Amino acid sequence: MHRIHTGQTLEPEIEVLLQGRSAHYVTRVLRVGWGESVVLFNGDGFDYAAEVIRPGKKEILMQVRSRLPARAESPLHITLVQAVSRGERMDLSLQKCTELGVAAFQPLISERVEVRIQPEKLGKRMAHWSRVVISACEQSGRAVVPPVYEPLTLAGWLERGSTTPRLVLEPGADTPLVKAQLKGETELVVGPEGGFNDVELGLMRLNGIQSVSLGPRILRTETAGPAAVAILQTMVGDLR
Repeated sequence: MHRIHTGQTLEPEIEVLLQGRSAHYVTRVLRVGWGESVVLFNGDGFDYAAEVIRPGKKEILMQVRSRLPARAESPLHITLVQAVSRGERMDLSLQKCTELGVAAFQPLISERVEVRIQPEKLGKRMAHWSRVVISACEQSGRAVVPPVYEPLTLAGWLERGSTTPRLVLEPGADTPLVKAQLKGETELVVGPEGGFNDVELGLMRLNGIQSVSLGPRILRTETAGPAAVAILQTMVGDLR
């Protein structure tokens, strides 16, 4: 059954009005009409069966019929600290890692990041990233929407500190990712298209971040994140 995200409160027997993009998608793309059902979710961890009671071109009135059990989240809480990449590459990282169960995203600005986000355009960029993640949740069956935090510089992120085990992907690192000792939580750092420079890698080591490798090949930034997340989910997450 088709799944649609809404920011509205959802409870059995209440009515929900879908407008804008959601209404267009339901009527024009899915072609759902009167009396037909879809699944709604708002990120609270549940799915909700809802029936169309008043269809329309620009807005649709739906009746929530029941609360449904949703797919469980991964026992491994992964925060992906992803260096910002250009256009579709960043979208791909967010999309695929959402599908693979990442719990949160921290965009990162490092020395070799080629994207420069102007302050006046930050809100628009954040809204776009949020839509990418929500769409991936709709497709993959997740009822919890991972947050995408505002970008930080590497220094700004390190200043926050953390008691969570943190890993950075580094080609040629002595320790393979599969040897990392993890339990319930980790922050995984993925570099930009040109990689982290030596100063940045040294700074991360000084802050207790462990360098790990993905093997003999160097992956693109949009490939490295999903590949590493899949490995971690297979090791200690929900792909075992």
